[in-house]
Amino acid sequence: MTRGVSVNMAEDIKTLARERRAVILAHSYCLDEVQAAADYVGDSLGLSQAAAAATAEVIIFAGVHFMAETASILCPDKKVVLVDPEAGCPMADMITARDLAARKAELPGVEVLTYVNSPAEVKALSDLCCTSSNAVAALRAMKSETVLMTPDRNLAGYAQKQVPEKKVLAWDGFCPIHHQLRPEIVRKLKGAHPGARVLAHPECCPEILAMSDFIGSTTAILKEARVSSAREFIILTENGVTRQLFLDSPDKVFHFPEDMVCPDMKKNTLAGLRRAVETLTPEIRVPEDIRCRALGAIERMLRLV
Repeated sequence: MTRGVSVNMAEDIKTLARERRAVILAHSYCLDEVQAAADYVGDSLGLSQAAAAATAEVIIFAGVHFMAETASILCPDKKVVLVDPEAGCPMADMITARDLAARKAELPGVEVLTYVNSPAEVKALSDLCCTSSNAVAALRAMKSETVLMTPDRNLAGYAQKQVPEKKVLAWDGFCPIHHQLRPEIVRKLKGAHPGARVLAHPECCPEILAMSDFIGSTTAILKEARVSSAREFIILTENGVTRQLFLDSPDKVFHFPEDMVCPDMKKNTLAGLRRAVETLTPEIRVPEDIRCRALGAIERMLRLV
């Protein structure tokens, strides 16, 4: 698809969305042309905030399944449509409500802090949810001295280092895209670009985080690149953020490792987005009993910000 065609289609989609009384939310890891067609682009926390604040009748979500579920939990009076129902999250698939319930039974008195990259049923069994933006604040807010943090072991390890007074028991889950990044790849990038500042997402493994100059969420990485006096950066997260990096800082240079691509996020295409806006399907709706139990953990997360 040529740039002119994609720009025209993006504008057509925006016009149609307004006619449908719909708002389009897109994650920063989606394709550039999908981001261009969205009313709001952000990370998991920003998208949760945007969903909660939405005044539109319909929320069109260009992201993955757990994100649309979160919007449905926060906005039961709205229709939530996921662009591609096959867009899932391998990390979210690494935990189930049944397994979490069994683990909780083994740990009486231990609170559960759950990353939003998780199924609604798991959120419903959790005391508090968090994103990579506020995981540290969420851990500090937990009442129990020992906390079961699910499902990302890398985020749990990072948060534990920032809050040593808590004992964190980490679920054995991870993001395959971030977790696959190996130290030798980062060393090669640093050798090729010795003056570059290294910005990493906390879903990366501890060895990678130890090699980084800055650790933060997708939004935090974008902000750091924008406000930093450095002119060159190595970006250790999914490459969909490239668009916003260059929009924010066209005079700066960015380097990415190869293969930092989430195939599920890339399932959100411009054609798929147009189809979702035209048909207002497929709808994602969380069953009311699960929604009510998960809502408190998510609302407490939003109050942390």
